[in-house]
Amino acid sequence: MLIAVASKDGKEINQHFGHAERFLIYDVEQNEARLVDEKKVERYCSFNPENPLRGHALRGIAEALTGCRAVVTAQMGEHPQGELEKLGITPFAVSGPIKATLVELAKVL
Repeated sequence: MLIAVASKDGKEINQHFGHAERFLIYDVEQNEARLVDEKKVERYCSFNPENPLRGHALRGIAEALTGCRAVVTAQMGEHPQGELEKLGITPFAVSGPIKATLVELAKVL
């Protein structure tokens, strides 16, 4: 299964969803997590008074994460969580080492 991760350093889950400019895509199978792709995205958190909910940015992120079963970030606001759930992507807000955390999360998906 594919899981997207927001990470500043590629080792830890340590980035807020809205600050991510890329998501690392991992394939998680049989107690192993393997990096398979990286998707660059427009930051969700950037102030725009004409479009405060940033729907277009969220749609772009969702398109970039097509095929992912879940997205894992250090923090995520309620609005993007709800919108991702509507698209069938399960959001998780956790921190820790990427590979070990993804293996554990895959057990509940």
